Amino acid sequence: MNRPVVCVGALVQGPEQKYLIVQTTKWNGLWGVPGGKVEWGEEASEALKREFLEEVGLDLTEVRFVQVQEAILSPEFHKESHMLLLDFVAQTAQTELTYNEEIVQHAWVTLEEARSYPLNSFTLSLVNQVEVFA
Repeated sequence: MNRPVVCVGALVQGPEQKYLIVQTTKWNGLWGVPGGKVEWGEEASEALKREFLEEVGLDLTEVRFVQVQEAILSPEFHKESHMLLLDFVAQTAQTELTYNEEIVQHAWVTLEEARSYPLNSFTLSLVNQVEVFA
């Protein structure tokens, strides 16, 4: 039986008060945030920290939950899927990234600047929520 996949992602603020966004292969060229699947028995915040280390080589601190979104057969995603997206904000002291194969490029931006990029709709929702509380 197919079931939704639980995924985590975060808008991470670096030491210069700008946020990390990335262009990924999994969102058909659109920009988003690093993240990935929660493994069996893994806490969501720990999954988030692991995914950031794997995808961009960043250590995260001050991880805070923002919202949950549901992506059901989104045409923005590279394959058919039903995902529950647990969105966070976090901090990092680093600015240098080490990409894995999923990341095409990155930018450190203000929330306003992020909107000028072709963001996937789920990342745009996260940016809007973070701005409310910033």
